[in-house]
Amino acid sequence: MVNLVAVQMTSTPSVEDNLNHVEQALANEQVPKDSLVVLPECFACFGTKDGELLNAAEVKDEGLIQQRLSALAKAHECYIVSGTFPMATNDASKFSAACLLFGPDGTVLADYRKIHLFDVSVDDNTGSYKESKFTNPGSEVVTVKTPIGNIGLAVCYDVRFPGLFTAMGDIDILVLPAAFTQRTGEAHWHTLVKARAIEKQCYVVAANQTGEHQNGRETFGHSLVVSPWGETLSELPQNIGVIQTSVNIETRQAIKQNMPVAEHNRFRSHFV
Repeated sequence: MVNLVAVQMTSTPSVEDNLNHVEQALANEQVPKDSLVVLPECFACFGTKDGELLNAAEVKDEGLIQQRLSALAKAHECYIVSGTFPMATNDASKFSAACLLFGPDGTVLADYRKIHLFDVSVDDNTGSYKESKFTNPGSEVVTVKTPIGNIGLAVCYDVRFPGLFTAMGDIDILVLPAAFTQRTGEAHWHTLVKARAIEKQCYVVAANQTGEHQNGRETFGHSLVVSPWGETLSELPQNIGVIQTSVNIETRQAIKQNMPVAEHNRFRSHFV
């Protein structure tokens, strides 16, 4: 059995406050050993003015965010997906949205950088989103084999691009940190998360931001754990908190055997 955990937050601009929130949440929940804990997108710093995330950007393997998450993973002997936080790049005017997987010994097992950037117009309080203004997109599809299963990493807007998930090959668990807006979440969140679970025949742990943030941005919440058959195993509506559920990864095998979607697929992503 594998314990899957999603932490739902209303993150603030304060890195220290957000890290303290995660630490307290894990302590309160008494997360079992070898759990997979997924934090939301921008968990460490959110609700700021344009460009202020640059001030929180860390160099790889250095900085408070990485140190604290590594220590938490080691203390709880669990896997932690860092949601995203700003990672410094060679371009001083831009960062990358880094999603790291920390192992139970505190080491970094995987490093994914968000590929699809949210440059859209939405009928909400914010109106226009231009993530690429300060963020460099990633380019690598990332999966990692661990003792609890083969894990694929994606972030928020990525969920709309099925070619990315085709390129991952066979995965047991898809982690999806997000900061889905209230408006797009109402329309598409559940449908997209469940579609990825069904097409990949894998578990999905989707951890979302929730509520209204200091810059007026509204996020949808409704963090989910979804089964390979598309069933909602656990969901947290719009309050701050934690959901967790234990699953048997081996149940995937029966679903794959009865409906061998991957074998029947006649199309391949250009990533492959």
